[in-house]
Amino acid sequence: MYKIISATHKKKPPNPAGFVKYLRNIIFAETFHTHMYTKEEKKELVKRFWTEFDGYCSQLPELAAMKKKWVLHRTKISNVVLKFEVGREFADVILEISHKNEARRLEVYELLEKYRLLLEDGFPEGLIWDFAFERDNGQEVCRIYERKTGVDMHRQKQWNEIFAFFAENMLRLQNNFLDFRDVLKEEILALNRREQ
Repeated sequence: MYKIISATHKKKPPNPAGFVKYLRNIIFAETFHTHMYTKEEKKELVKRFWTEFDGYCSQLPELAAMKKKWVLHRTKISNVVLKFEVGREFADVILEISHKNEARRLEVYELLEKYRLLLEDGFPEGLIWDFAFERDNGQEVCRIYERKTGVDMHRQKQWNEIFAFFAENMLRLQNNFLDFRDVLKEEILALNRREQ
């Protein structure tokens, strides 16, 4: 068994109250052979992850020629975005409705439900539909997404697996969304006019 060297090992515990957390971090790291990153190391890891993902996408024939590979925040519909998310146990490709007004958010979600078959085309198990998804920061949003479990962004050996999942599924989700985006946009504008 090898020893994990991290910033936590070099520091003395700040106080008795923090000692339990300090020990828990060391035990977790040594049990699961993980590296505990400093803030700077984590920031650099995240930057390198997305840079390498961009490089991965540039090598895919269906994306290489495109100047802007992903629509993401440029959906042309206010508070509706496509996004990637990756953590310690999962990777997601997401269509998210983030309007602060709950009633408006749910109206847009209901409009999207009309296009469920189109949106889920090519997803054998369908997509996960969650009208009350809570982000880490506590904000409630509506999410429609595909998830891959058992992957960890901190494990660089899994990056290619995550990249392949991201590229394949976001390309499918994005193309499906773009097939009806303009009609959806008109329906949302009609909702706005009725409420004025």
